[in-house]
Amino acid sequence: MEIASQCLLVLRKELRHLWRARTRATATSTFALACLFLFSFAGGLDGETLRNNAAGYLWVGLLLASTLALGESFRVETEHGALEALLLFPVHPVAIFLGKALGNMLTLLAVGLAMVPFTVALFDAAPREGVLTLAACVFSGSAAIAAPGTMHSALASRARARDVLLPLLLFPLVLPCVVAATQATRLAITGDPMNQLGSWLSVTVAFAIVHWSLGALLFPFVVED
Repeated sequence: MEIASQCLLVLRKELRHLWRARTRATATSTFALACLFLFSFAGGLDGETLRNNAAGYLWVGLLLASTLALGESFRVETEHGALEALLLFPVHPVAIFLGKALGNMLTLLAVGLAMVPFTVALFDAAPREGVLTLAACVFSGSAAIAAPGTMHSALASRARARDVLLPLLLFPLVLPCVVAATQATRLAITGDPMNQLGSWLSVTVAFAIVHWSLGALLFPFVVED
């Protein structure tokens, strides 16, 4: 209960910071939508092919944009020495990780949901399995990216080339769960005649559970170093 209350305090701090620095969410959303527009004007593809590939375009755009949001996760604390001061307070490192990861997950979820109507409009990708199913795919994928992204953001925050180091560390780790989320999203858009969507969604949720569990176990060692 103590860790949960501390986690909520860290999350409230993150949300307050996100509200005050709204340019971070704006830049992330703009970059993600720009990726969608570039994919839609790539040329040479018929409407049916674009519709079948819409899920891949959505997740590639969200994955690339996630580096902007995750890269800023520990920048303020690192530049002003606030992380060390936070650790001096009676705040458990796991609470810091969970609060930060929840804030990043909400940011990615908001960006992903904002991309959905543009994906539908640009690629004629109205979800046949329902909007809630598509939202569940975006939620599970965002959760699977946010936890390892938070931990690797903490690792790369003190490096000089942190903007380059973060995607190099993050992309190989989250690629399997992004593939699973892409497959689930594709079935939500094009239809699921063989009932495979639930399996792909379960794989994405399993990756999210593993990533959050490992992040909570390893983060105390990351911040101590």
